[in-house]
Amino acid sequence: MKPTYLIFDFGGVLFHWNPVRLLAQVLPERANTPENATLWKDRFFQGYTGDWGQFDAGLIDEAETVRRIASRTGLAPAEVEAVLAAVPDALSPIPATVALLRRLREAGHRLFFLSNMPAPYAAHLSRTHDFLRGFDDGVFSSEVRLAKPDPAIFALALQRFDIPARSALFIDDHLGNVEAANRFGLPAVLFTDAQRLERDLLARGLRLD
Repeated sequence: MKPTYLIFDFGGVLFHWNPVRLLAQVLPERANTPENATLWKDRFFQGYTGDWGQFDAGLIDEAETVRRIASRTGLAPAEVEAVLAAVPDALSPIPATVALLRRLREAGHRLFFLSNMPAPYAAHLSRTHDFLRGFDDGVFSSEVRLAKPDPAIFALALQRFDIPARSALFIDDHLGNVEAANRFGLPAVLFTDAQRLERDLLARGLRLD
């Protein structure tokens, strides 16, 4: 069935998100090689589970996140605070995806978002980027105290958007989230870049212009 409603992830899809580069910039003495930066990315973010996953889901605040990450990793609290403070600037829009989003909107498609995003960054993005007003509605994980890949967040989002899963397409850059959505019954596609997404949408019969 041709999708009628498109549901976008944010980080890695509409906004750049490169935690390895972020840590290399903010903690250059620790993340001083590509290999060390990758190790620190795994230690710091834990694959977006653990304490960062709870921050994503709005279950702990920024101060508690700093405390937990510092305690777990051995980083000084000031180092953890510096990383968290640098995240908003690291979440810069991806021009090609933003352009595709505008084309989809102009072609009459209904657009939504479903993003794992801690509350401070969700607020920053919402007040900083006017193009987000082109979405009909959206769900940030921290607002609803749920996070992908929990199937409950897909159910909540579809209920809130008042759209049927079979008529929607979810777009995410994490394979685990795509697989979870498909298992739930929400058709999903893995995002790699805007050009590939455009081809995927055309293959599903969507009009882009």
